[in-house]
Amino acid sequence: MTKEREGEWFMVGSAFFESWFPIFSISAMAYVGALHTYAYSLVVALFFFLVIMYRRARFSELRIKQAYPDLLWTTFWITTLFVLIFIGMQYTTAGNMAVIIFLQLLFSYLYFNLLGHEQMHKFHLFGALIMGIGALVILIPEDMAFNRGDLLILVAAAIAPVANLYQKRAREYCSSETILAFRTVIGLPVVAMMAFLFEPTVSMEMLKQAMPYIFLIGTIVYVGSKILWIEALHRTSITKVSAMMGLMPVMTIIFAYLYLGEVPQLRQVFGIIPVVAGGYLLTRPLTQQ
Repeated sequence: MTKEREGEWFMVGSAFFESWFPIFSISAMAYVGALHTYAYSLVVALFFFLVIMYRRARFSELRIKQAYPDLLWTTFWITTLFVLIFIGMQYTTAGNMAVIIFLQLLFSYLYFNLLGHEQMHKFHLFGALIMGIGALVILIPEDMAFNRGDLLILVAAAIAPVANLYQKRAREYCSSETILAFRTVIGLPVVAMMAFLFEPTVSMEMLKQAMPYIFLIGTIVYVGSKILWIEALHRTSITKVSAMMGLMPVMTIIFAYLYLGEVPQLRQVFGIIPVVAGGYLLTRPLTQQ
Protein backbone atom coordinates (compact mmCIF):
# COMPACT_ATOMS: atom_id res chain seq x y z
CA MET A 1 0.00 0.00 0.00
CA THR A 2 1.39 3.41 -0.97
CA LYS A 3 1.91 6.23 1.51
CA GLU A 4 -0.80 8.24 -0.27
CA ARG A 5 -3.30 5.37 -0.01
CA GLU A 6 -2.52 4.93 3.69
CA GLY A 7 -3.29 8.61 4.20
CA GLU A 8 -6.64 8.21 2.44
CA TRP A 9 -7.65 5.29 4.66
CA PHE A 10 -6.58 7.18 7.77
CA MET A 11 -8.84 10.03 6.65
CA VAL A 12 -11.84 7.71 6.17
CA GLY A 13 -11.43 6.49 9.75
CA SER A 14 -10.91 10.03 11.04
CA ALA A 15 -14.02 11.30 9.24
CA PHE A 16 -16.14 8.49 10.74
CA PHE A 17 -15.00 9.23 14.30
CA GLU A 18 -15.18 13.00 13.75
CA SER A 19 -18.76 12.77 12.45
CA TRP A 20 -19.88 11.92 15.99
CA PHE A 21 -18.19 14.99 17.50
CA PRO A 22 -21.08 17.47 17.14
CA ILE A 23 -23.57 14.85 18.34
CA PHE A 24 -21.64 13.97 21.49
CA SER A 25 -20.87 17.65 22.13
CA ILE A 26 -24.47 18.84 21.85
CA SER A 27 -25.54 15.96 24.11
CA ALA A 28 -22.94 16.93 26.75
CA MET A 29 -23.80 20.63 26.52
CA ALA A 30 -27.35 19.83 27.52
CA TYR A 31 -25.91 19.39 31.05
CA VAL A 32 -22.74 21.54 31.22
CA GLY A 33 -21.44 24.61 29.40
CA ALA A 34 -19.60 24.54 26.09
CA LEU A 35 -16.20 25.46 27.53
CA HIS A 36 -16.64 23.01 30.43
CA THR A 37 -17.39 20.28 27.88
CA TYR A 38 -14.20 21.17 26.02
CA ALA A 39 -12.10 21.32 29.20
CA TYR A 40 -13.28 18.00 30.65
CA SER A 41 -12.87 16.30 27.26
CA LEU A 42 -9.25 17.47 27.21
CA VAL A 43 -8.70 16.01 30.67
CA VAL A 44 -9.95 12.61 29.47
CA ALA A 45 -7.86 12.80 26.29
CA LEU A 46 -4.73 13.86 28.15
CA PHE A 47 -4.83 10.75 30.33
CA PHE A 48 -4.85 8.51 27.25
CA PHE A 49 -2.18 10.55 25.45
CA LEU A 50 0.18 10.24 28.43
CA VAL A 51 -0.42 6.48 28.65
CA ILE A 52 0.26 6.07 24.92
CA MET A 53 3.41 8.22 25.14
CA TYR A 54 4.67 6.17 28.07
CA ARG A 55 4.02 2.82 26.41
CA ARG A 56 5.64 3.95 23.14
CA ALA A 57 8.54 5.77 24.85
CA ARG A 58 7.67 9.12 23.26
CA PHE A 59 8.65 11.46 26.11
CA SER A 60 12.15 11.81 24.66
CA GLU A 61 10.59 13.66 21.71
CA LEU A 62 9.87 16.59 24.03
CA ARG A 63 13.62 17.31 23.97
CA ILE A 64 13.53 18.14 20.25
CA LYS A 65 13.82 21.93 20.43
CA GLN A 66 13.27 22.43 16.69
CA ALA A 67 9.68 21.20 17.08
CA TYR A 68 8.64 23.78 19.68
CA PRO A 69 7.75 26.73 17.40
CA ASP A 70 5.40 24.52 15.37
CA LEU A 71 4.02 22.83 18.49
CA LEU A 72 3.24 26.18 20.13
CA TRP A 73 1.58 27.60 17.03
CA THR A 74 -0.39 24.36 16.64
CA THR A 75 -1.60 24.70 20.23
CA PHE A 76 -2.62 28.33 19.77
CA TRP A 77 -4.60 27.80 16.57
CA ILE A 78 -6.19 24.48 17.59
CA THR A 79 -7.31 25.83 20.97
CA THR A 80 -8.80 28.93 19.34
CA LEU A 81 -10.51 26.79 16.72
CA PHE A 82 -12.20 24.47 19.21
CA VAL A 83 -13.26 27.30 21.53
CA LEU A 84 -15.09 28.83 18.56
CA ILE A 85 -16.61 25.48 17.60
CA PHE A 86 -17.85 24.63 21.08
CA ILE A 87 -19.36 28.08 21.63
CA GLY A 88 -20.87 28.03 18.14
CA MET A 89 -22.53 24.64 18.66
CA GLN A 90 -24.69 26.16 21.39
CA TYR A 91 -26.57 28.08 18.70
CA THR A 92 -26.71 25.73 15.73
CA THR A 93 -27.39 22.12 14.77
CA ALA A 94 -25.02 19.16 14.50
CA GLY A 95 -25.66 18.97 10.76
CA ASN A 96 -24.92 22.64 10.15
CA MET A 97 -21.71 22.42 12.16
CA ALA A 98 -20.48 19.43 10.16
CA VAL A 99 -21.20 21.04 6.78
CA ILE A 100 -19.71 24.45 7.67
CA ILE A 101 -16.49 23.07 9.16
CA PHE A 102 -15.98 21.17 5.88
CA LEU A 103 -15.48 24.57 4.24
CA GLN A 104 -11.92 24.38 5.59
CA LEU A 105 -11.24 22.75 2.21
CA LEU A 106 -12.16 25.97 0.44
CA PHE A 107 -9.92 27.99 2.75
CA SER A 108 -7.11 25.43 2.30
CA TYR A 109 -7.27 25.89 -1.44
CA LEU A 110 -7.34 29.67 -1.17
CA TYR A 111 -4.40 29.79 1.27
CA PHE A 112 -2.10 27.20 -0.27
CA ASN A 113 -3.02 27.35 -3.95
CA LEU A 114 -4.37 30.80 -4.77
CA LEU A 115 -2.48 32.91 -2.22
CA GLY A 116 0.41 30.45 -2.37
CA HIS A 117 0.96 31.69 -5.93
CA GLU A 118 0.10 28.38 -7.53
CA GLN A 119 -2.07 28.88 -10.61
CA MET A 120 -5.75 28.12 -10.06
CA HIS A 121 -7.14 26.14 -12.97
CA LYS A 122 -10.59 27.16 -14.18
CA PHE A 123 -11.89 23.69 -13.28
CA HIS A 124 -10.77 24.18 -9.67
CA LEU A 125 -12.06 27.75 -9.70
CA PHE A 126 -15.50 26.40 -10.59
CA GLY A 127 -15.27 23.97 -7.65
CA ALA A 128 -14.47 26.84 -5.29
CA LEU A 129 -17.37 28.86 -6.69
CA ILE A 130 -20.01 26.20 -6.15
CA MET A 131 -18.64 25.49 -2.65
CA GLY A 132 -19.17 29.16 -1.88
CA ILE A 133 -22.72 28.97 -3.20
CA GLY A 134 -23.41 25.94 -1.01
CA ALA A 135 -22.04 27.74 2.02
CA LEU A 136 -24.32 30.72 1.39
CA VAL A 137 -27.33 28.43 1.09
CA ILE A 138 -26.52 26.95 4.51
CA LEU A 139 -25.48 30.16 6.24
CA ILE A 140 -28.22 32.55 5.10
CA PRO A 141 -31.66 31.59 6.47
CA GLU A 142 -34.93 32.67 4.90
CA ASP A 143 -35.49 35.49 7.42
CA MET A 144 -31.97 36.87 6.72
CA ALA A 145 -31.13 36.69 10.44
CA PHE A 146 -27.61 35.26 10.64
CA ASN A 147 -27.04 32.46 13.13
CA ARG A 148 -24.07 33.50 15.27
CA GLY A 149 -23.20 29.86 15.90
CA ASP A 150 -22.81 29.23 12.16
CA LEU A 151 -20.62 32.32 11.81
CA LEU A 152 -18.34 31.29 14.69
CA ILE A 153 -17.89 27.84 13.14
CA LEU A 154 -17.17 29.47 9.77
CA VAL A 155 -14.32 31.42 11.42
CA ALA A 156 -13.08 28.10 12.87
CA ALA A 157 -13.13 26.60 9.36
CA ALA A 158 -10.98 29.51 8.16
CA ILE A 159 -8.48 28.84 10.97
CA ALA A 160 -8.30 25.07 10.40
CA PRO A 161 -5.88 25.07 7.42
CA VAL A 162 -3.39 27.21 9.36
CA ALA A 163 -3.56 24.81 12.31
CA ASN A 164 -3.09 21.87 9.94
CA LEU A 165 -0.02 23.48 8.40
CA TYR A 166 1.71 23.73 11.78
CA GLN A 167 0.64 20.21 12.74
CA LYS A 168 2.06 18.90 9.48
CA ARG A 169 5.36 20.68 10.19
CA ALA A 170 5.49 19.43 13.78
CA ARG A 171 4.95 15.86 12.58
CA GLU A 172 8.32 16.02 10.82
CA TYR A 173 9.95 16.15 14.28
CA CYS A 174 7.70 14.13 16.56
CA SER A 175 4.86 11.62 16.65
CA SER A 176 1.12 12.28 16.52
CA GLU A 177 0.62 11.42 20.19
CA THR A 178 3.38 13.84 21.25
CA ILE A 179 1.81 16.66 19.23
CA LEU A 180 -1.62 15.93 20.68
CA ALA A 181 -0.35 15.59 24.24
CA PHE A 182 1.66 18.81 24.00
CA ARG A 183 -1.21 20.89 22.66
CA THR A 184 -3.53 19.41 25.30
CA VAL A 185 -1.18 20.14 28.21
CA ILE A 186 -0.70 23.75 27.08
CA GLY A 187 -4.28 24.40 25.98
CA LEU A 188 -6.11 22.78 28.91
CA PRO A 189 -5.30 25.43 31.57
CA VAL A 190 -6.40 28.20 29.19
CA VAL A 191 -9.71 26.50 28.40
CA ALA A 192 -10.31 25.62 32.07
CA MET A 193 -9.74 29.25 33.10
CA MET A 194 -12.14 30.49 30.41
CA ALA A 195 -14.77 28.00 31.58
CA PHE A 196 -14.31 29.12 35.19
CA LEU A 197 -14.62 32.81 34.29
CA PHE A 198 -17.41 32.75 31.72
CA GLU A 199 -19.68 29.81 32.57
CA PRO A 200 -21.75 28.81 35.62
CA THR A 201 -20.23 26.36 38.08
CA VAL A 202 -20.87 22.72 37.17
CA SER A 203 -22.47 20.58 39.87
CA MET A 204 -21.42 16.97 40.43
CA GLU A 205 -24.84 15.76 39.25
CA MET A 206 -24.59 17.75 36.01
CA LEU A 207 -21.08 16.44 35.39
CA LYS A 208 -22.19 12.89 36.07
CA GLN A 209 -24.93 13.15 33.42
CA ALA A 210 -22.58 14.71 30.87
CA MET A 211 -19.62 12.40 31.55
CA PRO A 212 -20.55 9.55 29.13
CA TYR A 213 -20.55 12.02 26.23
CA ILE A 214 -17.42 13.80 27.50
CA PHE A 215 -15.63 10.45 27.72
CA LEU A 216 -16.58 9.62 24.13
CA ILE A 217 -15.37 13.04 22.92
CA GLY A 218 -12.09 12.63 24.77
CA THR A 219 -11.40 9.11 23.50
CA ILE A 220 -13.04 8.64 20.09
CA VAL A 221 -12.64 12.20 18.81
CA TYR A 222 -9.60 13.70 20.56
CA VAL A 223 -7.55 10.50 20.67
CA GLY A 224 -8.67 8.17 17.89
CA SER A 225 -9.76 10.70 15.26
CA LYS A 226 -6.92 13.18 15.82
CA ILE A 227 -4.17 10.56 15.66
CA LEU A 228 -5.60 9.35 12.34
CA TRP A 229 -5.90 12.97 11.16
CA ILE A 230 -2.27 13.87 11.85
CA GLU A 231 -1.03 10.61 10.33
CA ALA A 232 -3.06 11.41 7.21
CA LEU A 233 -1.56 14.93 7.09
CA HIS A 234 1.88 13.32 7.29
CA ARG A 235 1.16 11.20 4.21
CA THR A 236 -0.73 13.52 1.85
CA SER A 237 -1.51 17.18 1.16
CA ILE A 238 -3.50 19.46 3.47
CA THR A 239 -5.99 20.24 0.69
CA LYS A 240 -6.64 16.56 -0.02
CA VAL A 241 -7.03 15.71 3.66
CA SER A 242 -9.50 18.57 4.03
CA ALA A 243 -11.40 17.40 0.95
CA MET A 244 -11.87 13.89 2.31
CA MET A 245 -13.61 15.44 5.31
CA GLY A 246 -16.53 15.73 2.89
CA LEU A 247 -17.51 12.33 4.27
CA MET A 248 -18.03 13.88 7.71
CA PRO A 249 -21.07 16.14 7.11
CA VAL A 250 -22.92 13.36 5.29
CA MET A 251 -22.29 10.93 8.15
CA THR A 252 -23.14 13.54 10.79
CA ILE A 253 -26.48 14.42 9.22
CA ILE A 254 -27.37 10.72 9.09
CA PHE A 255 -26.24 10.00 12.67
CA ALA A 256 -27.86 13.20 14.01
CA TYR A 257 -31.16 12.09 12.50
CA LEU A 258 -30.87 8.58 13.94
CA TYR A 259 -29.52 9.55 17.39
CA LEU A 260 -30.84 13.08 18.06
CA GLY A 261 -33.94 12.97 15.89
CA GLU A 262 -32.56 16.04 14.09
CA VAL A 263 -34.44 16.15 10.80
CA PRO A 264 -32.31 17.78 8.07
CA GLN A 265 -33.73 21.02 6.73
CA LEU A 266 -34.33 21.24 3.01
CA ARG A 267 -31.88 24.18 2.94
CA GLN A 268 -29.26 21.95 4.59
CA VAL A 269 -29.73 19.19 2.03
CA PHE A 270 -29.52 21.61 -0.90
CA GLY A 271 -26.45 23.27 0.63
CA ILE A 272 -24.43 20.12 1.26
CA ILE A 273 -24.67 18.98 -2.39
CA PRO A 274 -22.61 21.86 -3.90
CA VAL A 275 -20.25 21.91 -0.90
CA VAL A 276 -19.32 18.24 -1.33
CA ALA A 277 -19.37 18.43 -5.15
CA GLY A 278 -17.13 21.50 -5.06
CA GLY A 279 -14.75 19.69 -2.74
CA TYR A 280 -14.48 16.86 -5.27
CA LEU A 281 -13.78 19.28 -8.13
CA LEU A 282 -11.16 21.18 -6.13
CA THR A 283 -9.12 18.04 -5.55
CA ARG A 284 -9.68 16.27 -8.86
CA PRO A 285 -6.33 15.83 -10.66
CA LEU A 286 -6.19 17.95 -13.80
CA THR A 287 -4.75 15.05 -15.79
CA GLN A 288 -8.17 13.36 -15.61
CA GLN A 289 -9.85 16.13 -17.59
